[in-house]
Formats: sequence, structure tokens, C-alpha cells
Amino acid sequence: MNRNVVLKLSGVERHYGQGETLLSILKGADFALHSGEIVALVAPSGTGKSTLLHVAGLLEHPDAGEVMINGHACEGLSDEKRTAIRRSEIGFVYQFHHLLPEFSALENIMMPQMIAGLPRKEAAERAAQLLDYMRIGHRGTHRPAELSGGEQQRVAIARAVANAPALLLADEPTGNLDPETASYVFDALEALVRQSGLAALIATHNHELARRMDRRVTISEGKLVEF
Repeated sequence: MNRNVVLKLSGVERHYGQGETLLSILKGADFALHSGEIVALVAPSGTGKSTLLHVAGLLEHPDAGEVMINGHACEGLSDEKRTAIRRSEIGFVYQFHHLLPEFSALENIMMPQMIAGLPRKEAAERAAQLLDYMRIGHRGTHRPAELSGGEQQRVAIARAVANAPALLLADEPTGNLDPETASYVFDALEALVRQSGLAALIATHNHELARRMDRRVTISEGKLVEF
């Protein structure tokens, strides 16, 4: 099967000043992620997992190198164009769900679609479909506080893919969940990736979940290494 390269990092470097010291987090990192592929990013805290996700997600500029998202070369683009690519091509999931507490599960998933210009009726229909797909269609009218941790995270995943992005970036998406719930949430995420052709890069400390993904990579001396 011919799969598109959705995310490509070429020679990416990222440095931070710490007093008079230059702290180098990424040192010429190279990586390619294809459509329909789930890759685990497994590395100890402090090695640059979040930095890598921020650079890949166009939330931070690399100090050197190139980031390509679905064929778009992103270096040198204006902030406005980078924001447009983030909105249309990238979905984000974090360890904490960040759902809006005053809105229902359905409304939380409708929100990014309506911001993108989709009519309310169509946004509601797609949100309902995504909730069904994540196996929580019966919880659509409930607010986040009325949902379990696993349900909240499945709503967050559905919201992240509501606008049909090409790339999903997840930072410890099951980190707050017990092992059984984490496995259930990952099952739903995997099914979504396989069905939609989404490309997913998932930072996790959960080695059992990592082994279930297509590939595993780590950050070693500022570079991405497969293991």
C-alpha cells in the first residue's frame, strides 16, 4: 500500500538558553511518519519529547532544519500560515483532556468544526458519529464532570480529529488512566487511525501500549532513534 509521508523532520535542532549555557534538546533530528501509521515516542522525562511534539505541531520554531506537514514546508511561513496549517492538518491530545466544562461532550466536539466554518447541524452530525465511533455515543449530552476519565479522554480524541486532520500528536494521552482504561482508550484511538488513514505520533511512558504500535522511537543524544 502506498502511504503518504504526513510528517517529515529533517535535521531539526532546538536549543534553549539556560543562564550562560546553551541547552541543546534536538540535534539534527530526522523522522518520517506515514498515513495510517501509529508510532510510539518513548523516552525518559527531560529528553525532549514535549519539545519534539511542539516543533512537529508548529507550536515552536526549530532553530535549524525543516518541518514538513502533509507536503507543506513550514519553515519561513508567517505565523498566520502556520496557524492555518495547525488548524486544518493537525490534531492535539494532551494528558489532561482540556474539555470545556460548561459544554456537553457533543458540543465540545462541535466547537472546532464550527470555528472552521461548518454549519451547526453538520457539526452536530459529525460529532455524534465520532462519539459513536469512540463507543460513547450515549454520553453526548453529558458535561465533562459527569464523564469518567476514560470517557473524557475519548471525547478529547474525538475533538482532536473533528476537522479531519492528517496528523494526530498526543502527549501521554493515557497517562492519567488506569491500565485497563488506558488499553480501552488506545483500542478506540487505533481503530480511528486505521479507519481514517490518520498518522499518529504518541508520546507515552506505557511500554505495553508502545509495543502495540507500528514502531517505537526514542530520543538519544538529540536524535530520533528507532528501537
